[in-house]
Amino acid sequence: MHRPSAPPVPPPAHRPATPGNRWWLTSPARVGFVLAVPLLGLVNTFLGFLLLVFAIVLIWKGNPWQKGVKVAATIGAMALLGAVVPDPPEDTVARTDGKATGRTADLIATPTPTPTPAADEKEPAPEPRPEAADFRGLRLDQARDKAGAAGFGVDDHNASDDGKSIWMRSNWTVCFQETGWTRSGTRTIDFGAVQTGAPCPEADGGAVPWPRMPDLVWKTWKTAHKEVVDLGIVADDRVRADTAYLNDQLPDAGEYDDWRVCVTDPAEGGDITLGTWVTLKLTDPDNGCPESDREDGNEVRLPDRDEDGDPDYRDPFPGDRNRDSTFPNGLPDSSSGSGGSSGGDGGHDWNCPGTRWC
Repeated sequence: MHRPSAPPVPPPAHRPATPGNRWWLTSPARVGFVLAVPLLGLVNTFLGFLLLVFAIVLIWKGNPWQKGVKVAATIGAMALLGAVVPDPPEDTVARTDGKATGRTADLIATPTPTPTPAADEKEPAPEPRPEAADFRGLRLDQARDKAGAAGFGVDDHNASDDGKSIWMRSNWTVCFQETGWTRSGTRTIDFGAVQTGAPCPEADGGAVPWPRMPDLVWKTWKTAHKEVVDLGIVADDRVRADTAYLNDQLPDAGEYDDWRVCVTDPAEGGDITLGTWVTLKLTDPDNGCPESDREDGNEVRLPDRDEDGDPDYRDPFPGDRNRDSTFPNGLPDSSSGSGGSSGGDGGHDWNCPGTRWC
């Protein structure tokens, strides 16, 4: 009796893998080792490096891949590990002269295993805040422009107690400045200013220390005028000269430098502020000042015997009403027709005997 033949045995190439096969030499295993390099490198750099070496060996040993694929796989594995390996700290990099620097040098020089705290592990010190320039003495508008250009937020206020508002900043001068910081970190500066020409208060918001009128009585016009101007508030053209007597008259400018001061306005001790006009009432040194019990020196007159308005001390003809220092040859008088002429000159009558008017 004929027995059926056994089924044919499959060729070795189609046999299923057995536990004894070298599975790590298969293509999926090689790819898996390459992909595992960065994962193990994240855990430990050294172990990741060892796995990289092993993966490169598997790529090239007994691998039927083409050479270009092997090169690409090798470069890819190295790049994957390099992407996960952290950069070395700057203080552990060796210097080019062969000497260690930073923390490496500390470890070499210190035999004890206990590390000392590094400077970079401490809380960083806050950056120093830059100081503002000194803007005191500048015009307020100039100080604001310079501070704004330096990055400051700028504000200003009246530094005195007079309550005036600042309108024309070009007419104000900086006396005080205070810097600060907002919560957002913006630098600020606040200027305290007074009107240009005024002295600064002793403290921000205080009274302006205006100068006071000095005692100028019986000083010459030249000396008194200089003292007032030297106070620094009143300009030269705001100091005026006047006569202490009602019927007196100042000579031409420059001719009364030696005349004496009898009365001042403001009076002695009065404030001299911006815009103040100073009047010095003068007299010829030969006359003296009006009596001190008179409130207003202009109520007092110098002797004038002929009552022509020209005081006797300067009248060349104190007894002749028709002749004085202004008209030494006589004055025209239309009140009297005696001794005059009429008709030929339009009917005017002149009191002109012995004068230049006839």
